[in-house]
Amino acid sequence: MTTALVVGAGAAGLAVALRLCEHMPVTLVCKAPLGHGAATGWAQGGIAAAVGADDSPTLHAADTERVGGGLNDHHAVEILATEAAQRIAEVIALGASFDRASDGSLALGQEAAHSRRRILHAGGDATGRELLRTLISAVRHAPITIIEATVDELLLDGNRVIGVRAQRTLGNEQAERIECEADAVVLATGGCGHLFSYTTNPPEATGDGIALAARAGADLIDLEFVQFHPTALAVGRDPMPLLTEALRGEGARLVDASGRSLMAERDLRGDLAPRDIVARAVFEASLQGRRPALDVRHIPDFAQHFPTVYAEARAAHLDPSHDVLPVASAAHYHMGGITVNDDGRSSLPGLWACGETASTGVHGANRLASNSLLEALVFAARVAEDIRQTAQGNRCVMRVTPLPRSNGQPNLQAFHTKVREVMYRDVGVIRDAASLERALHEFDHIEAALGTQASHTPLANMLLVGRLIATAALARCESRGSHQRRDFPLTDTRFAQRAHLRYH
Repeated sequence: MTTALVVGAGAAGLAVALRLCEHMPVTLVCKAPLGHGAATGWAQGGIAAAVGADDSPTLHAADTERVGGGLNDHHAVEILATEAAQRIAEVIALGASFDRASDGSLALGQEAAHSRRRILHAGGDATGRELLRTLISAVRHAPITIIEATVDELLLDGNRVIGVRAQRTLGNEQAERIECEADAVVLATGGCGHLFSYTTNPPEATGDGIALAARAGADLIDLEFVQFHPTALAVGRDPMPLLTEALRGEGARLVDASGRSLMAERDLRGDLAPRDIVARAVFEASLQGRRPALDVRHIPDFAQHFPTVYAEARAAHLDPSHDVLPVASAAHYHMGGITVNDDGRSSLPGLWACGETASTGVHGANRLASNSLLEALVFAARVAEDIRQTAQGNRCVMRVTPLPRSNGQPNLQAFHTKVREVMYRDVGVIRDAASLERALHEFDHIEAALGTQASHTPLANMLLVGRLIATAALARCESRGSHQRRDFPLTDTRFAQRAHLRYH
């Protein structure tokens, strides 16, 4: 029996479930075993919080809005910055071990577009992994029912979400259908970076939450704003290893094959310019054949301070003390998603969303580095409190039905690869009307070729979310934040608002 159903086991989903289980029965549905498939564990940069003596929530909020292209929700940003310290204290109390200075205080790092050193790290560049470890440990000791299954659709009673329908694989080609009803359903399924052929996101990041909400009729917002990380290690791996922004905070420089700086003449902030600007510089350098790279050779004690990056470089037969590290811009974070209010409520009664699949308005058109893990923690607390105050405990039904033995799934890998190539080429770092319309036509052809064989698969979600992102990008005839149009290179005041979208 369950009162609240949480879909997704990254930082947002785990944090919501932990808070809710103190007050009501909770079921956590995850696509992969705990600790696998969540982008949280891949986050190197850290968590931003105004906890330094020279810092304040006001300064943190101002930095967040400065890079957001004028589309941040001011109240949501204030919530993020103001509640940050409390959420950090709570995860430390749960056992999270952040890096400390010699006097025992929290060590604070610098990242692009932050005016203060306010980035908390764990293990140098393993912050997400430490946060995930902490939350998983707490969940495993909490009264939470965990189901490993793939959610196919939301159950509706009119326009009210009353649960989910999911499929669980049992082995030996056997599976079962699960229908679970609940007073409250929370989507915390992560992002959609795996829609793009160059990405830092795990394969599970296929936009599932957005697709589920879209098919149910929920309001979506800001889908055109996809952030590309400028420094993914370009050594042929998929997903691409991330080279944390903290490297540039410690003095790493972006250079081309001749050693010339990519950023010195492009922006007064140089290598610490906002991500959208740096990502475009790296992308354009790649198109020009200039072979962009990150020069970290002068950073002292590199292996000690950045062990994850060091290990990734060595695995690619690169020595950071002697070699520059080849980089490319890769899909990293989605500012858009399911429209929610400050308490995570969607436009559909009974449905909340949290984390990257939601769009709180905190990030605007371009996310400030290290605000994503913080957003997950801050708004998870608000979602849980809202549900605690509204859930009635009336729905607690679970039905399990064996499915016929499968003859094997069709091989959809070629279509999967095609979608990702189209998204990066035509809906990627820089777009225009021709490329976006070409992407939509490509999706028409793929869907026609697939027929019904891709229904209820991650590929179906990828196609739907890819179509929605391209449609939103086509409608925004300007360049703003992470959304860059070749045919509309300037920012236009007529588009100085968030753009809503519903799937029909």
